[in-house]
Order: sequence, then C-alpha cells, then structure tokens
Amino acid sequence: MEEKLPKYFSGELGQSDTAELFNELEKNELLREEFVRMQNTYALTHLSKFSKNESEGRRSYQQFLQQLKTKKRQKVVRLAVQYAAAALILIASTFFATRHLLTDNSSNREINTLVVPAGQRAHLTLQDGTSVWLNAQSTLTYPARFSGRSRRVTVSGEAYFDVAENSRKPFIVSTQNMEMKVLGTQFNVYSYPGAGCIKTDLIEGSLMVYSKESPKSSVTLKPKEQIVVKDGKMFLREIQNSDYFLWKDGIYTFENERLLDIIEKLQLYYDVKIVVKDPEIFNVHYTGKFRQRDGIDEILRIIQKIQRFNVQKDTENNIITITK
Repeated sequence: MEEKLPKYFSGELGQSDTAELFNELEKNELLREEFVRMQNTYALTHLSKFSKNESEGRRSYQQFLQQLKTKKRQKVVRLAVQYAAAALILIASTFFATRHLLTDNSSNREINTLVVPAGQRAHLTLQDGTSVWLNAQSTLTYPARFSGRSRRVTVSGEAYFDVAENSRKPFIVSTQNMEMKVLGTQFNVYSYPGAGCIKTDLIEGSLMVYSKESPKSSVTLKPKEQIVVKDGKMFLREIQNSDYFLWKDGIYTFENERLLDIIEKLQLYYDVKIVVKDPEIFNVHYTGKFRQRDGIDEILRIIQKIQRFNVQKDTENNIITITK
C-alpha cells in the first residue's frame, strides 16, 4: 500500500485505488504518519495549475520521493530543503515554504518550522490529522509527533485551523502572549508582530482564549464570534465578514473597509512599505475580492478605479507611495 503514496501525490492514482488507500489510512497508523509526512513535504514542491514548467517540477518531485524511500529521516529532511530550492527555481508555485528541522534538546523531540514568504500561502496536515492553512509572512512551529497531554503549536502571522477532535488531548495554539485551547473546531488566528492587535475568529465548535500571564481569566467563544486583543484588553464581537477566510483559498476579501486598514494588511501580505502622502485618502471605504497571485500592483490598480490616486513605486527600497 505504501507504494501508492507517491502515485497519489503525483496525481497518477486512479479513483478506486485512491478510495482503497484512504480506507487503509483509517486503519493503519504507520501508513497514516507516512502519508502526513509526504503531504507536508509536498508543500515544498507544490505545483500550481498555472505553472509554465509543470513537467520539470513533477520530475524534481519524483526524484525527491525516491530519496524519501532510501534515506534515513534525518538526512531526508536536510535533503528536502535542497530539492525544494532546485524545484522552486524551475516552477511557478502558488506558494512555497522553507522547512527547517530543529531539535528541542530538553525533550529530544523533532520540531518542524514552516515559514511562508510574502505573497504566498501554504497548507499542511499535522500528525494528528489537523489541517492548517498559513497566510503570507506567517510561521508555524509544531512537533513531528504530538506527545504528552496536549497538542501544542506556535503561530506567528495568520493561520486557519481545522482541528482533529481528541477529547483526551486538547489542541493549544500559542501566539505572542495569548493562547487558544480547543478539543475539535475550526478557527482563524491573526497575530502578526507589529500589527497592534491579535484577532481570533471561531467558525465551528468551542474555543477558549486566555492570556499566558492570566490563564484563569479566559473567554470562551461561540461560533461566528471574534475576540480582539489590543493594549492588554479583550473585546468580544460578531464576525463582520464571513468571506474574509477565503484567504486560505488565495482570495483576499475586503468589505466596507477603510483604505488605511487595507494598506496595513497589504504591507503584511506582500512585505512592502506603503506611504500615503494625503491622509484623507485613508477614509475612503472599499468592498471587493482580489486574487493573491495577482500581486499588490494589480490590487492597487483595481482600487484606483473606485477612488483615483497616483502610485509611485521605489523598487530598490521596496516602497510604494500613494498621492492624490
């Protein structure tokens, strides 16, 4: 059954064989762990359907799968970075990620760190079956295998979680000075360093949010509720824009948002500094949807159709200036 995994990830496995594989995954824990490991590795060389060099990318990925079978785990992880670097030179990807293997000397556990660059996004499945989507400029740190009484991960940036239910082992997301505790649910975490606030939106289930300094002073969210932490205070409110979470599908959605707020997000997503010379432009509100892969230039061009302004780009210093 293990020989079907490479065919599945390369898109060569038929429908009946795919169904057979997934039935076996439910029963075979070792096969399931190998599937998750390969799926995470696939994020390194994931092919876009818009890629101009898809065939070359697939050949690089097939070579990498062969290495997975013949090398020891520690050597394979080092090799993954090398193959990903080579493949990403050849292909245009919807996202790419740099994955490093770190060692926690205190417990001898393998710790993985997934880093998503500006203008990209990533999706992976953790060892317990939890799905995680990472937005641009985001980092997820997680153990290769969960042990102990809880499943703990750390996020910097923005991530959407679909947590696998396990009543005996709660799932904990740690970010800056806040933590979220859950048994099984879907929620979004927005926690970019320097953003000035932390936002947590609950889509399904139940979620407990608390400060690391005061874990007893917690707030439990209900579906369609959002909590905002700013200046040490928590504010509870309803989710304003349910389409916002389409970012995990590569679509940025803004609903009646000020240009100021949109610019702050674009700076984070695309790692660029945007300077607005005329502050009154900030107060104009916009509603629209933009594809992440279109890039910041195209997004600003579309916004210009609603409210005219001029855009000057300093490529050398990575600065965009907006004037009337």
